[in-house]
Amino acid sequence: MADEMATSFGAQAGDYEAGRPDYPFEAVAWMLERMPAGSRRVADVGAGTGKLTRVLAKAPGAEVVAVDPDPEMLATLRGAVPGVPTFRGSAERLPLPDASVDAVVLGQAWHWVEPIAASAEIGRAVRSGGVLGLIWNLRDDRVEWVRKLTEIMHGSHAELMLAEGDPVVAAPFGPLEQERWEWSRPVTRDVLHRMAASRSYIITAPEDEKERIHRELDALFDELGLHGDTTIDLPYVTRAYRAVRD
Repeated sequence: MADEMATSFGAQAGDYEAGRPDYPFEAVAWMLERMPAGSRRVADVGAGTGKLTRVLAKAPGAEVVAVDPDPEMLATLRGAVPGVPTFRGSAERLPLPDASVDAVVLGQAWHWVEPIAASAEIGRAVRSGGVLGLIWNLRDDRVEWVRKLTEIMHGSHAELMLAEGDPVVAAPFGPLEQERWEWSRPVTRDVLHRMAASRSYIITAPEDEKERIHRELDALFDELGLHGDTTIDLPYVTRAYRAVRD
């Protein structure tokens, strides 16, 4: 089931693009701060629809490539971030030459990989002194209505993994550094439904479970008075990690 979930997102690429948040620029910049001076070639692995890619592409002089196993996600990315080269592949099997990039970053993706194999393969593609960056946008469940939202949808693989501790990164990368940012974005009822529809648990759930989730979400949104174009601030905690290649 985990493999099915990991490769399920292409079926809902439009909902993923519309429902998922972008990443704070300062968090992305922090991940790349440890790159050697003059470095600028970055691979976004598990790039999906380009949520992280578009932030990377804004960095002055950046040369970004996007890698994802799902052709439907990459097709959406090419529309959202024109001009960025895209390749099919995964963290464990990168379509990149040895020592060809200065950094590899993964947004909402490391919880889907085998960390020992992925660390070794990314280490092959990253130059000595280069960086591995990991980043997640997590809803802030300290807020009551957000906690109810998560209870209805179920916690994600990322939320469960990070609740147990920091992600595992192995050789040839050194110790993990980490930082966090708190922020919020205004969302409508429709955006929240699309965000829910883009989650792997719901994409792969039986129809009766999807109907149960949709019904309970509607009840929550009614309780919040969220109708039409009305918005509510959805709070997030962005957690970022970085490690330097030996």
